Amino acid sequence: MPSLKDVKTKINGVQKTSQITKAMNMVAAAKLRGAQEKMEAFRPYTSKFNEAMSNLSGGANTGAFPLMEKREIKKVELVVITSDRGLCGSYNAHIVKRTLGMIVGYEAEGKGVSLVCVGKKGYQLLKKTGKVRKSYLNVMSAFEMFNAREIATDVAEQFLAGESDRVEIVFGEFKSVAVQRPVDVSLLPVQPVEADGEAEKKFAGDYIYEPSSEELMDTLQPLYLNVLIYHAMLEVGASEHAARMTAMDNATTACKDIVSNLTIIYNKARQAAVTNELMDIVGGAEALK
Repeated sequence: MPSLKDVKTKINGVQKTSQITKAMNMVAAAKLRGAQEKMEAFRPYTSKFNEAMSNLSGGANTGAFPLMEKREIKKVELVVITSDRGLCGSYNAHIVKRTLGMIVGYEAEGKGVSLVCVGKKGYQLLKKTGKVRKSYLNVMSAFEMFNAREIATDVAEQFLAGESDRVEIVFGEFKSVAVQRPVDVSLLPVQPVEADGEAEKKFAGDYIYEPSSEELMDTLQPLYLNVLIYHAMLEVGASEHAARMTAMDNATTACKDIVSNLTIIYNKARQAAVTNELMDIVGGAEALK
């Protein structure tokens, strides 16, 4: 049985760890509030952008736009968006696991795969594959639209140069504070957005555009890529804080359980020490008789 001093030292150490995890939980909750508001404020913009693209691309000639060019898929590029910081449970690991599964699937079909890693954690886990073409590190802590524009420009240039035939984004989608699921979304080639029934009724009819729909598509397609990537980054930002808040709450609960178990061990050790002292006293008293 461990000594009283050793058990007491462990209890103090776990209690200090519990204080740290509780503080981190509160910080993550405060950051989540801001990140979630920002993400939810951007979702209507993304939805309206999709509606505009649906209306414009419905009757467009896809062959007239390089970013909409469909060709035989020989090379696939995956834009993997994760967090820069850890301590958020298995959130980043799930995104990486989905990415690795996609790599295995594409390679089984005879396709080449390259990676663009946004976020330090994804890069650290995926660099050993040797497929990382470019990485954007230390941007997820404070990212803006220009970061998404830089990434979109890079992958679009690769697509136009024929270095990739398909580009997909892999990220963790924010469902709720308790649920964040990895998803993959097609980025290039830009596909005509299919509107649902309500949207079709809303946009039914012929429209005359000024300037022409072709000119509008030339302008909107790069912006569309920016919006998709920025939307994914916002989802990851909110999901990261939600996952960290849950992980730190679980860690705090685990610390309490460990302290409870160590307290039981401490009490048993103290009772054993008291019993031994009493036996020594009684034995000494009997010897003096």
